[in-house]
Amino acid sequence: MKPMSSSEARQAFLDFFEEHRHKPVASSSLVPGNDPTLLFTNAGMVQFKDVFLGMDKRDYKRATTSQKCMRVSGKHSDLENVGPSPRHHTFFEMLGNFSFGDYFKADAIKFAYTLLTEVYQLPKERLAFTVYQSDDEAYNIWVKDMGVDPKRVARLGAKTNFWQMAETGPCGPTSELHWDKYPERGEDDIIPSLTKEDDRFLELWNLVFMQFNRTQDDPDNTGKYDVPLPAPGVDTGMGLERILSVVNGVTNNYDTDLFLPIFKATQALTGDTDAQRDNNIVPYRVIADHVRAAVFLISDGVLPGAKGRDAVCRLVIRRAARFGSKLGFTEPFLGTVAQAVIDVMGGHYTDLVERAENIKKVITQEEIRFRRTLDRGLGELEAELDTLAKTNQTVLAGDKAFYLKATMGLPIQVIKDVAEERGFSVDEKAFNEAEAQHSEVSGGGQAMGEIDASEAYKATLAQLKSGKQLGDKGVEYNPYGDTVIDDNVLAIFRDGKPVESAIAGEKVEIVLGKTAFYVESGGQVSDTGTISGNGWSIDVEDTKRPIGGLIVHVGEVVEGQPKVGAAAHAEVDTERRASITRNHTGTHLLQAALRNRLGTHVQQRGSLVAPDRLRFDFVHDQKISAEEIADIEKQVNDVILANYPVKAVEKPLSEARAEGAMALFGEKYGDTVRTITISKNGDRYSYELCGGVHVPETAEIGSFIIVSEGSVSAGIRRVEALTGRGAVEYVQNTLNTLGNIAQQLGTTPEQAGSRVHALQTELANAKKQIGQLQRETAKAQFERLTPENINGLETVIGQFENLPVDTLREMSDWFRSKVKSGVLAVGSVVDNKPQILIVVTDDLTKKGLHAGNLIKEVAAIVGGGGGGRPNMAQAGGKDVSKLPDALNKARDLIAQNYKG
Repeated sequence: MKPMSSSEARQAFLDFFEEHRHKPVASSSLVPGNDPTLLFTNAGMVQFKDVFLGMDKRDYKRATTSQKCMRVSGKHSDLENVGPSPRHHTFFEMLGNFSFGDYFKADAIKFAYTLLTEVYQLPKERLAFTVYQSDDEAYNIWVKDMGVDPKRVARLGAKTNFWQMAETGPCGPTSELHWDKYPERGEDDIIPSLTKEDDRFLELWNLVFMQFNRTQDDPDNTGKYDVPLPAPGVDTGMGLERILSVVNGVTNNYDTDLFLPIFKATQALTGDTDAQRDNNIVPYRVIADHVRAAVFLISDGVLPGAKGRDAVCRLVIRRAARFGSKLGFTEPFLGTVAQAVIDVMGGHYTDLVERAENIKKVITQEEIRFRRTLDRGLGELEAELDTLAKTNQTVLAGDKAFYLKATMGLPIQVIKDVAEERGFSVDEKAFNEAEAQHSEVSGGGQAMGEIDASEAYKATLAQLKSGKQLGDKGVEYNPYGDTVIDDNVLAIFRDGKPVESAIAGEKVEIVLGKTAFYVESGGQVSDTGTISGNGWSIDVEDTKRPIGGLIVHVGEVVEGQPKVGAAAHAEVDTERRASITRNHTGTHLLQAALRNRLGTHVQQRGSLVAPDRLRFDFVHDQKISAEEIADIEKQVNDVILANYPVKAVEKPLSEARAEGAMALFGEKYGDTVRTITISKNGDRYSYELCGGVHVPETAEIGSFIIVSEGSVSAGIRRVEALTGRGAVEYVQNTLNTLGNIAQQLGTTPEQAGSRVHALQTELANAKKQIGQLQRETAKAQFERLTPENINGLETVIGQFENLPVDTLREMSDWFRSKVKSGVLAVGSVVDNKPQILIVVTDDLTKKGLHAGNLIKEVAAIVGGGGGGRPNMAQAGGKDVSKLPDALNKARDLIAQNYKG
């Protein structure tokens, strides 16, 4: 591979495509000028969206860009991963090439392959590729035209290899280029690894073959709503941060020249060494990433504020400032760090240099405003958390969180950060409700958008609830009986406004006089299904209760024109409902089994009952052992096989409590409650207060399998499990995987574990022998080193290959036993990174020679840093090719610092 700076890697991409007749187009603003649906530009194709749709024309048919992007909201948000993750960012650059009705798949694939292998010089044997499962054209181009081994090309489904901008709009199949991080796993594992999306591969480049415009949402990717685009095109995207890390042989995006100078600027203020920084890396990463984002946002006209895009700018600045507090900053410092960002990025984005002073001023002013209340806000937050801890609670109330935001200016993400660091969570749902209520009362919009429901929407709902059609009780709600209801359409809403009718393709909310659709509550998700009438049909995808007594069915008109007053036939998706009910009853059995095995301290703290899985959060202060999981799973399955009846009875709350019914922690109940009893022949296995839907007998659950167990926060564990069809599929997939593993190991499934253990033992023994041989070889090489005389000082300097770090350190003992007064400077390549050790005998440290000072300058040659004691210091770096130069630098420094 060819090591490159960020400027070189970016320019190499743009130059390559310019040589292939692409027009270099400047990055558009982070604020999309042609797409009101986007908060920020989040991909290179955004500025060309109208071109792909045939609504705009350019004087070129090929383009290449390095696009500024932000991903901080919606499904593409990376905000929470910034810091802990070595590869996630809020702001990033997307390298891309585009064809507007010019070339298509063949040239796009050829361009990508040539650039990676010839310009960036990535080894061909380290690359693998994916195509959409039915895209024979792309597959044949890779295999037949490019000559790629079929073992390196995987056909995958729509989840990974079909792209669409949104539920509607441009879409098409994709082909991805991946970097193999672990080539030693062999070619036979390539397609399975790509299919599983495990950690072997790093996606570098996504080639989107834009063929269609999707006119309606098509979650199953059937293609029936896809209309061919006027001019099929190509849209590709490759993150600069990722390709830069690969060409430079590092596994961390932050270990590149895009971020290291920003780290250095922060370190210059903290006084931290590289080792100290690396031991506390999360704050450094958050500060570097968020200041980069703030610099570019402000340059593009986004200023810190309370709503919309401005709220994001405020968030990244304040979150960076808060993490600065964790490094000891008590005064504004982000402006200084911002200058480092401008120095790094200003060569390409010259507007940063032109606007540098204003950018730093805005950042500093916002930081000052935040710091006025930061300490007090954090103090109040800490006090709230202390109160929770004293009362053994783990969730910060949403109204408390909103108070801290509204009065102290603490962004919700900062509140979450602080809470999670102490093992607490935040009730975000209640926070959003409090924020929405505030916006409603104040007449403004939400921080990230418009008010959810218009005044007309709420007024109409209120009228419906109190009108003659419904009476005082509102919509007749019974999800426990028939799943089919015939009634009339009382109201239709589109975009929050009441309408008399709707047409095919429109998203609507329908109100009926009665419904059998379950509304999400108690962890159980809402029902889906259909509502149809004379010549019209609506696919119901959600059911909500926007105000008490009123239920709306959210969906899309599939055909015809539903109208207010029309007769309607509503049907719940019974297959999906059956899966949900199996999981819900399974959740009750799980809680009973947990309490039986772990103790009665187990109490529910949250749950999710969905058609594909169940999730249960509960109070418990330690990891559940494999033996305990097996016993809990067995208990549940025993009850299922015994076919216990499941009975639902409504009764007074006081009576249910007196009978020992389990209640959900923190839930408010009315005077009359619904109870669920799972009992047989006098053996009451479970008794809970619950408004959900359940199976009539436990045998209908089929089987129960726990698939994961882990920690949610301090004192809270989470179990995820499967029932019914999901459990059967899981077992089948697991058995197939085990069979494949056994086949590769040349044994039977029953003996696979023993075979793996034997191989692990063999590997461990081999590694031990290799280590011993390496040590003996290194000792022999060390003994052959000839000491040099530098100003009368006995000095040993040498370079070794592939020595473990421990062996390199051991050389200090070998040296001291061999040389009574002198200096040792040795280097080796360890895991493709240079490592350097300098040793100074104690007598020379008294004369001013300091190993730690020497190694700082030596390590800089290989792009690293380090430090240490006066008599021994160690450092690492990034540029292996400069290791000989670094050792020569050591020789020069010794001569300069020791005059005999």
